[in-house]
Amino acid sequence: MPKNNSIKSILIIGSGPIVIGQACEFDYAGSQASRSLREEGIEVTLINSNPATIMTDKVVADNIYLKPLEPESVVEILKKHKIDAVLPTMGGQTGLNLCIKCQELGIWEEFGVDIIGVDIDAIEITENREAFRDLMIDIDIPMAPQQAAKSFLQGKEIAQEYGFPLCVRASYTLGGAGASIVHDPEEFDTLLERGLQLSPIHEVMIDKALLGWKEYELELLRDSNDNVVIICSIENFDPMGVHTGDSITVAPAMTLSDTTFQKMRDMAIKMMRSIGNFAGGCNVQFAVSPDENEDVIAIEINPRVSRSSALASKATGYPIAKIAAKLSIGYHLDELNNQITKTTSALFEPTLDYVIVKIPRWNFNKFPGTNTELGIQMKSVGEVMAIGRSFQEALQKACQSLEIGRNGLGADGRELTDQNKILHSLEHPSYDRLFHIYDAIKLGIPFNTIHEKTKIDPWFLRQIEDLIGLEKKIEKFNLENLPKDLLFEAKQKGYADRQVAHLLRCLESEVYKKREEFNIQRVYKIVDTCAAEFPAETPYYYSTFEYENESIVSDKKKVVVLGSGPNRIGQGIEFDYSCVHGVLAAKECGYETIMINCNPETVSTDFDTADKLYFEPVFWEHIFDIIQHEKPDGVIVQLGGQTALKLAEKLERYGIKIFGTSYDALDLAEDRGRFSKVLEDNNIPFPKYGIVESAEQALELSNDLGFPLLVRPSYVLGGQKMKIVINRDELEHHVVDILNEMPGNQILLDHFLGGAIEAEADAICDGEDVYIIGVMQHIEPAGIHSGDSYAVLPPYNLGDFVMEQIDDITRKIAVELKTVGLMNIQFAIKDDIVYVIEANPRASRTVPFIAKAYDEPYVNFATKVMLGEKKVKDFNFQPKKKGYAIKIPVFSYEKFPDVKKELGPEMKSTGEAIQFIDTLRDPFFLKIYSERNMHLSK
Repeated sequence: MPKNNSIKSILIIGSGPIVIGQACEFDYAGSQASRSLREEGIEVTLINSNPATIMTDKVVADNIYLKPLEPESVVEILKKHKIDAVLPTMGGQTGLNLCIKCQELGIWEEFGVDIIGVDIDAIEITENREAFRDLMIDIDIPMAPQQAAKSFLQGKEIAQEYGFPLCVRASYTLGGAGASIVHDPEEFDTLLERGLQLSPIHEVMIDKALLGWKEYELELLRDSNDNVVIICSIENFDPMGVHTGDSITVAPAMTLSDTTFQKMRDMAIKMMRSIGNFAGGCNVQFAVSPDENEDVIAIEINPRVSRSSALASKATGYPIAKIAAKLSIGYHLDELNNQITKTTSALFEPTLDYVIVKIPRWNFNKFPGTNTELGIQMKSVGEVMAIGRSFQEALQKACQSLEIGRNGLGADGRELTDQNKILHSLEHPSYDRLFHIYDAIKLGIPFNTIHEKTKIDPWFLRQIEDLIGLEKKIEKFNLENLPKDLLFEAKQKGYADRQVAHLLRCLESEVYKKREEFNIQRVYKIVDTCAAEFPAETPYYYSTFEYENESIVSDKKKVVVLGSGPNRIGQGIEFDYSCVHGVLAAKECGYETIMINCNPETVSTDFDTADKLYFEPVFWEHIFDIIQHEKPDGVIVQLGGQTALKLAEKLERYGIKIFGTSYDALDLAEDRGRFSKVLEDNNIPFPKYGIVESAEQALELSNDLGFPLLVRPSYVLGGQKMKIVINRDELEHHVVDILNEMPGNQILLDHFLGGAIEAEADAICDGEDVYIIGVMQHIEPAGIHSGDSYAVLPPYNLGDFVMEQIDDITRKIAVELKTVGLMNIQFAIKDDIVYVIEANPRASRTVPFIAKAYDEPYVNFATKVMLGEKKVKDFNFQPKKKGYAIKIPVFSYEKFPDVKKELGPEMKSTGEAIQFIDTLRDPFFLKIYSERNMHLSK
């Protein structure tokens, strides 16, 4: 059936600010859906409150509304636009909840808006766990014993009936909020009460816990003709008991028999058909018994694009959100083309001739004292994905992508050897259990003990054991007598040159030369959805070590854009926004664009964003080999946050051109001694400071600087390990703590300007002229990280004298640093004197916010300046929006209930929202200003 031509205009509901459990994978889905619908000539209106994402940029939709995700905002939009239908399935749980709320209020009916992509009954039945269980019983789908409790007493009665361990899950929540595995009756009362409070309908589902069972997911699509395709099977490395968002996952499923897979497939299709008659996407989760019977039990079904949909899309090359959007307007699967091959239909199920591994990324270091044990409540803030020809290769590449100071899994001298600590880690999973499994096998802990404590399938454990066996073989040789076939095997199994160098007791560069001598070269394979059965037209690549290279190099002028890697606190979706705009701008300038990134949640890793996508670790060896292969005109590093910036030194050393600000200028801004000399030479005030490398030096320097002091390590992002200390004991303790975690790092001590006002400016410079795109004033006094502070654009009470100083200083610093591109400078204002805290000659977290507030494509323009295609004077920006924009930080403290909710110089927020006001008399601003200046915690 062709599309429904009566639908001319669609409203897409976004997912709001980034929180743990609902991150930028939904912005990716919404962006992809919007482009898909606009291809059909449909006007797309989008509502979302998140300014940091490309989803809320005018390149994505026809009409963008940066509004709170509330029914009042929806009514405002419906009064301005003739909307025919609403698509709520691209906005995660937030989008579905708002859709339900509007349905209950009669808003959709009042304005004649149809709901597409799902139906309300399907949402209701999957969120109401008791109704869902009853339906599964009716269609003979087995589930774990479970009951709903709407009161504390009812929950106690269920616990008495089932016995422990139990799984307690709050209804209508996201990312497992309010969910716990309970082993101890004494814990049960507290966790039951917490779950009831977190549920918006005061209900929890209590299940008999299936600890040790294996967990799987299937991603499905269905059209209005009831055709169903299975896009991807995903297996959790970790067993039941660890939230799938916190589990290492593998696709396709590795340890599932074909008989059980077919049974699971049939169950998933039956479940999808039973919950409602709609066209769109679905995610179904199952548990499988870890024995020969492989009994299958349904866990849940989500009738929307899920957190795993982005992963499945990137894993297979099948654009789930894009196809789901077209199905929602009436198309059938057999009427749509496969977006990769362009010749097969979308009814053709993907086939993989490679393996993908996803590893989550946590930020427990931001919440000292929190319980880091993983359970059924999600705690990770991001993830990486890697592609390899084998599980081992993909696993090593995923570990190299994490940016946690490891060169891969093992072979880097950082093994844990304390047997008791290892055994505890195996039984109590945390962020580092994968590495401790490796350590346990290497230490000689019996295989059965490891399996018994982790409940991880023996196949996965044997794969890691095999890696350790390979390492032992390599260690018997040195660089001179290492056999070619052994080095080739190590590279095929994903080992980085650094890891091989560690095993051979030599330098990484020497291993690289040995590879060249043996002609062991990295080749690039295409992600084609069909295991090379049909030709693929989309240039989406991963690397491996074989003999045939499928990446054809063109003779066009080209640029590499380095991505920002996994999301984490301090480096999130705003940097992906900048990368996407950088790619678009470079395309406009006639460059072939090459994107390198490893984050499956983002728009930058969509296969049709850049001309060529390399889904690879943002890790030197991988970057260098791609550059050697592609021979680009240059590389852009200033859009990908600290991840890309840290690679600038090596690019410079190997003679690779950096577009925009030079490495020397980037380093000058990071080197506090050199930067302070620039400030002194230009008579620019800055707090008294010093640089130390030991606690003794810090104590001595404190005599000159005086307390309070701001203590921070160099070359970090998001205020990592930054703290204000008020006496010698605190100073000594914190410096020792930093050096323990970051050995060899220089530590900066600044005299802290207590009571100062903080502000920041973002600017674009072409080396000569400077354009200040915006100045933001923080509402909180100095001492709270800029990412955690409410901020107002333009400033709300900085006088002309102060603003003139900010303007003058920004221009001076940008030119002195020979900035070519973007720059962010942070200020402290005390007694009408403007002090410089720091300068960052790169894209900042605040650039997307300012761009949305003023409705101007600043990153696009800055990229053209970096490429030398434009000068500042070539553009005449005219900010279109009046009034004020307020940046609202958003936290995920509910995931860490045992953490003190106190803000300071180290960033803890996971996302942000934007609120527009006309005047400073607005009640919202007055309330926030009053509360935040009284140091009220969130």
